[in-house]
Amino acid sequence: MDAQITILPGDGIGPEVASAGKDVMMAVQNLFGHNFTFENKYIGGSAIDKFNNPLPNDTKDSCKDSAAVILGAVGGPKWDDPNANIRPEQGLLGLRELLGVFANIRPVKIFPSLTKTSPLKEDRLNNVDLIVIRELTGGIYFGEKTRNENKSSDLCVYHDYEIKRIIRIAADIAKKRKCKLCSVDKANVLETSRFWRDITKNTISAEYPEIIIEHILVDAAAMYLINRPSDFDVIVTENMFGDILTDEASMLTGSLGMLPSASLSDTSVGLYEPIHGSAPDIAGKGIANPCGMIGSIAMLLRHSLNLNEEANIVEKAMHDVIESGARTQDIAHNDDKILNTKEMTQLIIDKIN
Repeated sequence: MDAQITILPGDGIGPEVASAGKDVMMAVQNLFGHNFTFENKYIGGSAIDKFNNPLPNDTKDSCKDSAAVILGAVGGPKWDDPNANIRPEQGLLGLRELLGVFANIRPVKIFPSLTKTSPLKEDRLNNVDLIVIRELTGGIYFGEKTRNENKSSDLCVYHDYEIKRIIRIAADIAKKRKCKLCSVDKANVLETSRFWRDITKNTISAEYPEIIIEHILVDAAAMYLINRPSDFDVIVTENMFGDILTDEASMLTGSLGMLPSASLSDTSVGLYEPIHGSAPDIAGKGIANPCGMIGSIAMLLRHSLNLNEEANIVEKAMHDVIESGARTQDIAHNDDKILNTKEMTQLIIDKIN
């Protein structure tokens, strides 16, 4: 297979994990005889420094011409003034809009050997294997914003088609699992949530009668994710709620560094990134956990390139390396030997080979 991939290293630890992702892609290329070409482009704070633009036109053109986009991370204290007219996060929001990626898929699966690194009791983590699907291009993050010296506002808007398309993706994923779908909202307070719930009910009953649908308020869902996470299978929710709940769910695994994500559109082009941030406190030290990025590479192979065998091999390699006891700093426990980013990546590549 021939495929062009745009890599956006970004800020903080972004370049370090993006490099790990590229190395894994090249290992897959060499093993299976594919021809992947890579273009590195700027986004976020690094793009502001170089171009005074968090999403330069050159980056946009490369992303639009690619089969998939790999993103490291954006942001950091250098660009952290919330009142600034230009901010790194604008690059990420602009990229999502450019690619039309409206469905963010975040799997949360517990590695048995990592239960001791989680802040939860080990018995709460038995059989945890869930997927959170977050609507990515609507809601309060993209609504009109106003501010004066006396008040400010953020408008939350959802159209029926935005809700229907994310519910269909969630239902299609649920069909391949346990036929259980949990929709999270705040319908006791918000009109957009009541609208979301009505559209969800109608879509599931009309198109997916085999799906068992449950509606849970977001505050209750946040509690249940800690109290009984194994009860969940597939969760779907709106943009802001999904942003918060997926970071909470990441703590089930013990580290943000373990979790991948895929942001998908109506086409095969997707945006793939670990869910962690730029982690400026460890940037440049070479100790970032590459597993979230490597898991994202597996999702890229599966969703954008339709290379399921290759994706399975990458995921199994990472699983076997973790279960063998390999640890980066964030998932180490007691006297575990700690590996740096390159060492962990190389172990996984060796297992792939």
